[in-house]
Amino acid sequence: MALKVDIITLFPEVFFGPLGASINKRAQENDLVEINAIDLRDFTEDKHHRVDEKPYGGGPGMVMMVEPLFKAVEFLRTPESKVLYMTPQGKPFKQAEAQSLSEEKHLIFICGHYEGVDERVIEGLVDMEYSIGDFVLSNGNLAAMVICDAVIRLLPGALGCHESVVSESFSDGLLEYPQYTRPDNFRGMEVPKVLLSGNHQKIENWRNEESLKRTKLKRPDLLVKEQK
Repeated sequence: MALKVDIITLFPEVFFGPLGASINKRAQENDLVEINAIDLRDFTEDKHHRVDEKPYGGGPGMVMMVEPLFKAVEFLRTPESKVLYMTPQGKPFKQAEAQSLSEEKHLIFICGHYEGVDERVIEGLVDMEYSIGDFVLSNGNLAAMVICDAVIRLLPGALGCHESVVSESFSDGLLEYPQYTRPDNFRGMEVPKVLLSGNHQKIENWRNEESLKRTKLKRPDLLVKEQK
């Protein structure tokens, strides 16, 4: 059964490009995933299709209203659904989360905008809050795209070679080893001789050593987490 992804947003048109190309496109064509961008304004009843209001207590900006979001989620949700909200206050999104979500049957993304959503949406609807980094974006659309891409490529059959998933960065807690292809020598920069040796055990040992070396140099925090 294909993974179903419903994305509730004020800007459904922005998803057609990034999620309609490359691996994501092939995954949809091969019925591995179904992606729908849902316009939140379709769930409003006033003639102006209003989805935001000034915050109680004052302050800058606007807050996304509770009623349209409840209507949208309740229209889409089934007993198998997981509702995700993209927010800076969410759990940092890691590869382990991508793997876990790829095993679900139905994901509903809520893409916030303005100053965020009415807190009752989080309390009453959301199963998981995720952040893709310690920075602020204009809305939750880009974060939803990032998570969708990370999840879809893990679906069985989405990639041409399953080993690509197994050997990628973060799959084993380390960064991926360096990669090379032809030519063997480019402007004096040579491919490591071990990769040309044909000795698979030596190549595997070299790759493991390089993964550890690269992680120590560029992301030592990953090693600290592994030791805890």
